[in-house]
Amino acid sequence: MISWQLYKNVSASLARQAITTGFEFLIHEAAFEIGESPIAYSAADTYARALVVGFLNTLKAGMAGMAVALVLGVAVGIARLSSHSLVSFAGACHVEIIRNVPALLQLFFWYAILNSLLPPPRHALNPCWGVFLSNRGIMFPALEFHLAQSAGAVGWIFGGVSFDVSVPCLAGFNFKGGTTFSLEFTALVLGLGVYTSAFVAEAVRAGITAIGRDQWEAGKALGMPPSVVFRMIILPQALRIIIPPVTGLMLGLVKNSSLAVAIGYPDFLSVSNTAINQTGQVVEGVMIIMAVYLALSLITSFVMKKYDAHISKGWIRP
Repeated sequence: MISWQLYKNVSASLARQAITTGFEFLIHEAAFEIGESPIAYSAADTYARALVVGFLNTLKAGMAGMAVALVLGVAVGIARLSSHSLVSFAGACHVEIIRNVPALLQLFFWYAILNSLLPPPRHALNPCWGVFLSNRGIMFPALEFHLAQSAGAVGWIFGGVSFDVSVPCLAGFNFKGGTTFSLEFTALVLGLGVYTSAFVAEAVRAGITAIGRDQWEAGKALGMPPSVVFRMIILPQALRIIIPPVTGLMLGLVKNSSLAVAIGYPDFLSVSNTAINQTGQVVEGVMIIMAVYLALSLITSFVMKKYDAHISKGWIRP
């Protein structure tokens, strides 16, 4: 009854404002540009394609952020258990400082740092061959594949595919060629990755300390060096404890990617908001946003649970 009444009120309100309902707006021309797109896109494309671009941007940022969070979190978690007091103190400082500063503030921090410290393209930093850092983004080489027209699909098998390396080069006021990570994307990945890594580090530390000292002693009794004992005995057992809380942290990272709108990165939420503002399809737009973030969360949870089951199965075997 409550849902039906809510539906009637929303329908009546939209009718008074002459706003049509439905998802037909998805096939209409979007008429707005998107600053960063992993696929071909122009303002003449449909709203549906614009939303796909936003989804791919969110997916790219989420996966990159997860990689940063996992690698940095595992390293910091292990560092906190180090017998070296300076290393342990550095790990503790990372955890206590990072996890007590709001994620949004950290995004602003990384964006401001990158935007103020990196030079313009003509004076870009060149730390290694083919890599350039400027206030326009981070440029690095990329592979470009070319499929011979006569080769068709079988070209992948019989050598119809050729490739070359596209290296960024300065042309005018910016770089051309290669692949570019914008400052907004880089700040988002660093912000979310570093923020989540503090919580991952605590999960890793808790998982490792939960393994009894007798496991260490058993490995040493077999003549194994400490590094081998950790890698072959301690860590595999600790993973069964670490993975469940880390799964929740990865889900949180995906949801926090919606903060990208604050620093101008065109993620799914940002593109969806633009589409809603232009079309007035608020209900439909919110439904699409909810469905997409629910799907991303379910996929992330499914992958992590599969990995958890694989780890547990390996230890259950006789």
